Amino acid sequence: MAIVDKEINDLSYKIIGCAYRVHKELGPGLLESTYEACLCYELEKENLFFEKQKELPVIYMNQKLDCGYRIDILVENKVIIELKSVDQLLPIHTAQVMSYLKLSKLHLGLLINFNQTNLQHGIRRYVL
Repeated sequence: MAIVDKEINDLSYKIIGCAYRVHKELGPGLLESTYEACLCYELEKENLFFEKQKELPVIYMNQKLDCGYRIDILVENKVIIELKSVDQLLPIHTAQVMSYLKLSKLHLGLLINFNQTNLQHGIRRYVL
């Protein structure tokens, strides 16, 4: 497991703060795409560089293959954000974030489920 430096930790706290603002304003029960748009708005207000629906190719036998994987939001080319709006997070959601970290060779991923009354129960942080 990699050690996440202070800069990336600070960045993750900013991102989580943005997510809390979105959740406070909208609450649970909306579509994932709505939360994505609003979170991007908050990230922009924080002057953070981000890309949404970022293609994530698979490198197989030195060949770059587009297999349809997309990172919901990639912040500062350092933090992967995977958004959900589901009743509960499942092991497959964790596997998705861990796979994205491995494929991208990044070290920090946030899985955020906005469909929670208390967002604190919907945020998971993964380090690879």
